[in-house]
Amino acid sequence: MNPGDLETSAVFGELVDEVRALEAKLYDGPNAPRDEQSVLEGYKWIFSILQVAFDAYVWADTANPRFVDIVGPYKKWGGDNADAFYQYAPIDPRRTYRVRGKKGDAVYLSLTVYGGPDDGHYSERIVGTVNDRMLDIAPDGTFELVLSPEPHEGTWLKLEPDAVCAITRDYLDDPVHDRRLEWHIEAVDPPATYRLDDAELARRFRAAVTWLRDQANIVPLALGDPNTVDEPYPVPQQTFGWAAGDAAYAMGSFDLADDDALVIKGRSPECAFWNMCLWNQFLHTYNYDYERVTINGGQVQYEDDGSWTIVVAHRDPGHPNWVSPAGHPRGRIWFRWFYPSETPARPTTRVVELPSSSDI
Repeated sequence: MNPGDLETSAVFGELVDEVRALEAKLYDGPNAPRDEQSVLEGYKWIFSILQVAFDAYVWADTANPRFVDIVGPYKKWGGDNADAFYQYAPIDPRRTYRVRGKKGDAVYLSLTVYGGPDDGHYSERIVGTVNDRMLDIAPDGTFELVLSPEPHEGTWLKLEPDAVCAITRDYLDDPVHDRRLEWHIEAVDPPATYRLDDAELARRFRAAVTWLRDQANIVPLALGDPNTVDEPYPVPQQTFGWAAGDAAYAMGSFDLADDDALVIKGRSPECAFWNMCLWNQFLHTYNYDYERVTINGGQVQYEDDGSWTIVVAHRDPGHPNWVSPAGHPRGRIWFRWFYPSETPARPTTRVVELPSSSDI
């Protein structure tokens, strides 16, 4: 057999070319990063989204699925953060699936089914969500739900004809030491055997190419107005891609000299969880194995009136809520609040020069 005999061979060449072309995003265009570290992180981003493309579109099996991690400390893309675990499973809307879980120490958990094309384009809508406020969780932390087109007893999420995948989220106040949630999925009546043919693998590779192109169209982000946080927007009625449906968000940016500190003051409404993350322009966090580059509501030291102050600075300003940009002179800021009792008020920002702890 020769390469020309297979449709997959031609699509394989297209996939390799697409990966090679992504390098231009690191150097060309008005939003290309300007510091070496961010450019180097961009190379890692390329292989993160390639890995997700293969997890979601090449290896995934709707007839006999499993949940796989699509975000993590070694797989940064799409707005990751240090406090959460995300898992993905492909969905065939004609099938029935049983999902079982064990809660662990999660302060927020959900399973969201997304709808849209199944050709690698980002999802267009949320088909349905089941979260911890909707689940019947047993005293030992276990729970079960059914995903299917027809009604079922117990917790049931209806699969609409355009359902393509399920994504789980579990957030922890202490992701290093807390117990992670356990997710399992199984198809009812899966086929007994699996055989891959040329046309099917070529289709999967095409979906991977489309996924890479879609992700590359989103980044690198523009930095926006430096050292500000935008007005938070409320829990959305509609989402793009694989965004959550239970959270309010706010975006900002920083651009700091070596002796500058960005002082962010705010107040979070009652909510299940909130955090602030620093990102590069490719929507991934800095390396949180070495420095605190994100902070959450369980880690923040609050003021007596319940408000908080977070300080972003290149060196320790002597403040308990210091967040390091890990050597990045500029980047993005991202806030999220799950189950907020109201849309959060806009945080205030100001830049002070260090050492000047009295100004913080």
